[in-house]
Amino acid sequence: MEGPPVVDYNATSLRPDWRALPEDLQHSLAVALGTEIAEAGPSVRSGFTGGFAAPVKLTDGREVFVKAAEESTHSYRAYQREAEIVPLLPAAVRVPQIIATAHAEQWFAVVAGRVRGRMPGVPWSAEEFDAVTANCEVMAEALSPSPELPGVGSFIEAVMSAEFPKDLAREVLGGDRPAPVGFQPWLGGRLPELQELVDRYPEALKGDAATHGDLRPDNLLIDQSGQCWTLDWNWLGLGPNWIDWVGLLPLAHRDGIDTLEALQRSPLTADVPADDLDCYAAVIASYMLDKLDVPPPPGCTAELRRHQRLYAWAFLDWLAVRRNWA
Repeated sequence: MEGPPVVDYNATSLRPDWRALPEDLQHSLAVALGTEIAEAGPSVRSGFTGGFAAPVKLTDGREVFVKAAEESTHSYRAYQREAEIVPLLPAAVRVPQIIATAHAEQWFAVVAGRVRGRMPGVPWSAEEFDAVTANCEVMAEALSPSPELPGVGSFIEAVMSAEFPKDLAREVLGGDRPAPVGFQPWLGGRLPELQELVDRYPEALKGDAATHGDLRPDNLLIDQSGQCWTLDWNWLGLGPNWIDWVGLLPLAHRDGIDTLEALQRSPLTADVPADDLDCYAAVIASYMLDKLDVPPPPGCTAELRRHQRLYAWAFLDWLAVRRNWA
């Protein structure tokens, strides 16, 4: 492969429609909402899972957004976690509020307020980038330090876990794993520096802010007034309050946004050492380079691996610009 793949983030999932949900779950939702479901729209096609996710009109006139998943899939616990976390977030965090939840046999559903909007970053415009940046800055302030949230571990603990590929570059250099195929021709010569950056993580990535942990364009919405909303709160972790925003920069940079200047301007990063920012980018690049040829988790689509490849390429390119690698 020459260059990164093209990923259409508006068409990465394969989701069922309303008729595919068990009747017991449909009934439980009506009971939880106190009204019948009048009409369900088509499931959205963003994301990488097979969980139901669609706008729904209720007979009492309300419009809501429903997510539902079976217990055997990745989405099941993710939807439960979102229903647990969102009501505990500070009011300053712009997130669709949870209205109800429902259970039926091996299914779970969560209902949130509907936000009419569009996904930013397809491609990034200057206006969208400014709106998302402002949202990230407000969110970071509201979540620093973290409020009381159940079950939130630190980002450092996640990197320390045996499953995280923090030694990927070291293992490639030592011959313990094959080199990633289909990436920048200079990558092999930069693996030692990539590993040195990753090894900084115990100091570079410590922090007490609650972070979203999975902030991507398909987890954001720009509403009709230009305000940005943050969705899918199921990967929270404690860390520096800048990591969510910085994780958006490599793809914005590919679309022509001057992210190097933005780093200097934002109060989130103006005083952060450059090597700490690059450590985070190296950690994410290493994570995305792992398991590229392994089937995705149950309930996830194959587009997840294409997304990984695109992100690995973009984060490596961003590091190359910042560190003169190429």
